[in-house]
Amino acid sequence: MRAYIVEDNPTIRDNLIGTLEELVPIETIGVADTEAEGTRWLARNDAHWDLAIVDLFLKEGSGLGVVKACRYRHPGQKMVVLSNHATPEIRWRCTQLGADAVFDKSTEIDDLLRYCAALAGQFDDPANRPRQLSKA
Repeated sequence: MRAYIVEDNPTIRDNLIGTLEELVPIETIGVADTEAEGTRWLARNDAHWDLAIVDLFLKEGSGLGVVKACRYRHPGQKMVVLSNHATPEIRWRCTQLGADAVFDKSTEIDDLLRYCAALAGQFDDPANRPRQLSKA
């Protein structure tokens, strides 16, 4: 499974990547630390990622903008928010903007890992990978 990470804290980002790649069959294919950079990469590479993990508070902009910009992604692609501010209101807002799941960084990392492991199982079969939509 191919993951793209939008997180502006290098320590958190590196630890997350290391943990995911060690415990789940995930290949991190890129990172961004701003809304604009993350949104641009995800849109330009829409057939090349399976999972995006997005923090809400970024160096510039907001993870909410990234989630909203990717609202109409391929059906097999998943958008996950990972934040220290996963309040009920934030969870609701993220879901309304198109997030598939929201996890709290301080209390729900194990839940994120289980979620990613379950997704990775779906991608064992290449036929289940998202395909590029035709540009008709």
